[in-house]
Amino acid sequence: MGNAAVQSIHVHPVKAFRAVSLEEALVEPWGLAGDRRWALIDDGGKVVTQREQPHLASAAAEPLAGGGLRLSAPGRAPLTVQVPLPAETVPMTVFGTKVEAVPAAAAAHAWCSAYLGTGVRLVHMDDPATRRPVDPAYALPGETVSFADGYPVLVTTVASLDALNSLITEGPGAAEGPLPMNRFRPNVVVAGTEPWAEDDWTRIAVGEVVFRVARPCARCVVTTTDQTTGVRGREPLQTLGRHHRIAGKLLFGQCLVPLSPGTIAVGDPVRVLDRAVGGPGAADGH
Repeated sequence: MGNAAVQSIHVHPVKAFRAVSLEEALVEPWGLAGDRRWALIDDGGKVVTQREQPHLASAAAEPLAGGGLRLSAPGRAPLTVQVPLPAETVPMTVFGTKVEAVPAAAAAHAWCSAYLGTGVRLVHMDDPATRRPVDPAYALPGETVSFADGYPVLVTTVASLDALNSLITEGPGAAEGPLPMNRFRPNVVVAGTEPWAEDDWTRIAVGEVVFRVARPCARCVVTTTDQTTGVRGREPLQTLGRHHRIAGKLLFGQCLVPLSPGTIAVGDPVRVLDRAVGGPGAADGH
C-alpha cells in the first residue's frame, strides 16, 4: 500500500445535507472542522436524517466565515444562517444519545420546515469537546464526536467501491450500478489500496495525522439514496448483504478517531501503522 493517498475530502456542514468537497481540512478531536456541527431535529427533539427524509440529499449548506451557513435547496430562496449565541440549549437525541444543542434563528427553522413539508428545527453544536461522547463500547476516555452518526471521521477506499460495483453489475441490481462514492457519505476517500484492505486497519496515518480505527461502518438505507435526486433503490445493500456481510452487518468503510491534531490534504500519503492479525481478508464475509 505504498502508493495509497487521499483522493478526496468531504464535510457535511449540516447532517444529512449534501457534502462539500475540500482540498484540505483541519482535523479536530471530534472530526473534520465544519463537519456535521449542525443538524435538524423534529418536534420531539429526535435528529432528522435521510433515513426519514431522503430529499435532504438535495439540500446544500455552504460554509461561511465564522461558522455560519448559506442554505439552498430546490424551490427555496437561499438563506444565510449565523451561528447562534450559546445562551440557550434544547435537548435532542442522536440515535438514542441525549445531547444539548443551540437552536438557530426562527427563520432557519421556517426555511427547513418549508422545504421538508414538516416541522423541524435547525440546531448547532456549540461545544463538541463536551457535548457528545463517542460510544463507550468503542471509545477511549474523553473522546467526543459532532452530530456524525457515531464517530469523528469515516474513511472509504476507491478499490473497495470498484470491487463492490463489479459485484453489483454481475447481480440482480445491475441496472442501478455503478454507484458513486457519495452514496457512502465519507469524509476521506483513499486511492491506491487493495479491495477491502481497510477492513483490517487498526491505526493509520493520513499525512502526519494519526487515527485509530474504532470499528467498521455498518451501512443503512441512506446508501440506497441517490445523493442528487433523493430517489431510493435497493443497491448497495442488496449486494453487500450477499458479499460483504460480516458479523451480521453490511459493512463498507471504517470509522476513525483522531489521535493527533493537524491538517490533511488531497494527495497526502496514507500509511497503515497497525493492522488486525491475519492481514487483508482475515474477516469472514469477503
